[in-house]
Amino acid sequence: MVVILSTYELGRPAFGPALAAAWTRDAGLEVRLIDLSREPLPPGLVAAASSFAVHVPMHAATRLAGPVLSRLRDERPETTRIAFGLYAPLNADWLRRHGATHVLGVEAEATLATLAAGKGGDERDLRGTQVPRLAFPVPDRSTQPPLSAYARLNIGGERRLAGYTEASRGCLHTCTHCPIVPIYQGSMRVVPVETVLADVAQQVAAGAQHITFGDPDFFNGPTHARRVIEGLTSRHPDVSYDVTIKVEHLLAHRDLLNRLAGTRCAFVTSAVEAFDDEVLAHLQKGHTADDARRAVAACRDRGLALVPTFVAFTPWTTVTGHVAFLEAIRALDLVDVVAPVQLALRLLLPSGSALLADPDVQRVAFVFDRDALAYPWTHADPAVDRLQEQSMAWLGQQGRRASRATAYAGLRRMADEAAGTAFDAFTPGDALVRAAVPYLDEPWYC
Repeated sequence: MVVILSTYELGRPAFGPALAAAWTRDAGLEVRLIDLSREPLPPGLVAAASSFAVHVPMHAATRLAGPVLSRLRDERPETTRIAFGLYAPLNADWLRRHGATHVLGVEAEATLATLAAGKGGDERDLRGTQVPRLAFPVPDRSTQPPLSAYARLNIGGERRLAGYTEASRGCLHTCTHCPIVPIYQGSMRVVPVETVLADVAQQVAAGAQHITFGDPDFFNGPTHARRVIEGLTSRHPDVSYDVTIKVEHLLAHRDLLNRLAGTRCAFVTSAVEAFDDEVLAHLQKGHTADDARRAVAACRDRGLALVPTFVAFTPWTTVTGHVAFLEAIRALDLVDVVAPVQLALRLLLPSGSALLADPDVQRVAFVFDRDALAYPWTHADPAVDRLQEQSMAWLGQQGRRASRATAYAGLRRMADEAAGTAFDAFTPGDALVRAAVPYLDEPWYC
């Protein structure tokens, strides 16, 4: 038996492990999926398995994978233990030190199946245009936890079971802070429309009333996106969905925005990152602060909820600039849209980050921390670091159960105090009411 393990998948029924399960089962092997964020690893399963594969698609999942691999090594030293996913090649030495016998990158599910079968496989660190082009099978979700174990969509006071799939992998863009860039290097791989729709169909049959498309940018392939939307809405007209789209694509493909608005798109996530043009230039986001404001307006004009994500603290952030960032969120009536943790997140510099070539980053970054799997950095102004630490600590202690408006007010008060500006108590705007803003009920960050 091959046991495929997830440690953290943003509260979603993961695509990558289910795809690996399909390849492995097609190779004639028995497979079991275990999501450790939702269920424990049964001791009997550890004893029965012939091979293990641990999915590491992001930073948090990789750090959580270390103790899991160490346990498997200690309890079953004779087994094959594979680490696979986006973060695996970037942290190969660390993963092997914790017990991985093999480390695979992206689009490696076919190789995973051959390794699990004891037949060997190509473990080269393939990147960019060398990333394999797989004939994607329909993901095998037969042994995943039920959808009721995962995040649900909250919309209009209703909580809907939510599924998850991917219509493409990788990204055509090269934002310097993005962990996708060191591996895909501006390339992408498209999942065939019929495969996407078959994955949606099996999740709808299991009770899904909403589907999250986890593509880094759903509009990287606009024609492909249109076909996926048309297929979803024609076959499952009562199922809602959400997508992630870059700011520049929201502005460039307004015709497709109309298509989203005319179907059952519950919300659009976009990595706005900042309302500071200097920060955006260093991150090479491809948009300006004004573009972000126009994207919010373009979505709102069509009745679409735009949910921005941010990197609130960077080497270029100032205390007064952070106040201006928070004010922009209030001015755009986004207080009830943005998850509070997004207002306190600190720039992460993982292994392979393109930002390590930025002279400003080089001046503040330290030696790679093998435990944190990142390059720690300190701001040139200690007041910025203090504000970030205080903001995150406050969220962990007092803001965890607060409303978004209350959390915003608490963070804004701290920022104003740090900047020496007057805190202006406020009432959230009337354009959006929290109960009317669709959201998944498990806040996440990578």
